Order: sequence, then C-alpha cells, then structure tokens
Amino acid sequence: MKLMILDKTTNKIRMNRFLDWLIYMIAYSIVLLTVCLLFRKTIIIDEHYFGLWFFIATVIIYILNKTIKPVLIWLTIPLTGMTLGLFYPFINVFILNIVDFILGNHFELHGLFMSFIVAVLISIMNAIMDTIVVEPLLRRSKK
Repeated sequence: MKLMILDKTTNKIRMNRFLDWLIYMIAYSIVLLTVCLLFRKTIIIDEHYFGLWFFIATVIIYILNKTIKPVLIWLTIPLTGMTLGLFYPFINVFILNIVDFILGNHFELHGLFMSFIVAVLISIMNAIMDTIVVEPLLRRSKK
C-alpha cells in the first residue's frame, strides 16, 4: 500500500486516504477519551459494547470535519476575521453539538463551556497532527 499519492490535477503529493483517516481516528479517540475521563460529569460517552460509541463518535466527527467544516469556515470568514480568529473553535462546538444530537443518549455534552473546551482540544490536536505527523510524512515522501 502506498503511503503517499501524487495528485495529477495539482501536482502535489497527498497522503493516502486510509492513512489520513487512521491518524485522525486515533487522535480524535485520544481527545474524547481524555476529556471523558477528566470531566466525568460534563461529557458522557456510553462505554457499552467495548467502546463502540467512542468509535462511532470519532467517525462522525471525522466525517463532519471533512464535509461540513470547510463550508462553515467559508461561510463564517467575516465573523472569524472580525473576532481575529476567536470564532474558529465555535465551528468545532457546532460540530460536537451535531454529534450530540445524532448519538442522543450515547454521547452527551452538558454545557457550552464543556463543548468549547473539547472543541479547543480538537483544534489543538488538529494543528499538532498537521505539524508533527502529516507534514513530516509528506516531506519524507518528496525525497
């Protein structure tokens, strides 16, 4: 299996979709598990079926980050610019509330503050994953 693929339309090297999916699934799972363990009363994820709901929540977050998030970022560019980027984590809050709505009793966020903390942690994790994992892999494949 190739780790990197040359995109013919842009002549850029991009990561294999499965590898990209796997990296972000592990990272989202770590963030959700950590926050769930630290704040037991404010974020509740159903632990039955050997972590199935953690996995489903991470898959939904990944899908929403790849589909809806770019549209939301584009629509909120003026608001994000006026707030000097402080509105950006609220896009992740919106995505987390969608996941809360979809999963019902299996994934519960209590309070806007907790949603904001999880969203900030996901934003930090995305930045760390891009700089520490994804970019070095792409640079290594160019050599």
